[in-house]
Amino acid sequence: MSLFITDECINCDVCEPECPNSAITQGDEIYEIDPALCTECVGHFDEPQCVEVCPVDCIPKDPDNEETEEQLQGKYELLMAAGK
Repeated sequence: MSLFITDECINCDVCEPECPNSAITQGDEIYEIDPALCTECVGHFDEPQCVEVCPVDCIPKDPDNEETEEQLQGKYELLMAAGK
């Protein structure tokens, strides 16, 4: 399951540089997470780094993009092989 950023985001800019997969970008109004790139930091860290640094706790799991730990690991491996 990838993560997503809710409209409670205050655009504080701390999450974007923490993402090892460059899945977080500035959207029209708030930051956004690309579910194709989000691995919840599987393969990089034990915990999602964006969640760790978010001061307003606005980055939950995305119920529309459910993935198992194995699927997230597979996505990580594909991203690394593609040089992302």
